Amino acid sequence: MNISSIANSLNVLGINSSSNVDNSDDKSFQNMLNDAISEVNDQQIKGYDAMEGIATGKVTNLQEAVQRIEEAELSMKLALEVKNKGLSAYKEIMRMQI
Repeated sequence: MNISSIANSLNVLGINSSSNVDNSDDKSFQNMLNDAISEVNDQQIKGYDAMEGIATGKVTNLQEAVQRIEEAELSMKLALEVKNKGLSAYKEIMRMQI
């Protein structure tokens, strides 16, 4: 998951206090979520390709292959934690009394 895209998302939400925020690339929450999911999917595909390369012996640089696998694992863990926090927040909002 690209850190700069997270920082840009924070700018869109108005969290950054800088005065020169460019509003030309405003995204909806759905678009940001779809982009994040596709990034995680791309990382998973790269990780599976690296695992296949290791299993078949086609990898020339083992360190890069292991790094791709670790990046895929970390991006999946991050996505799962974000999902869990989102569900927890939703449940807390649903418990609120109006």
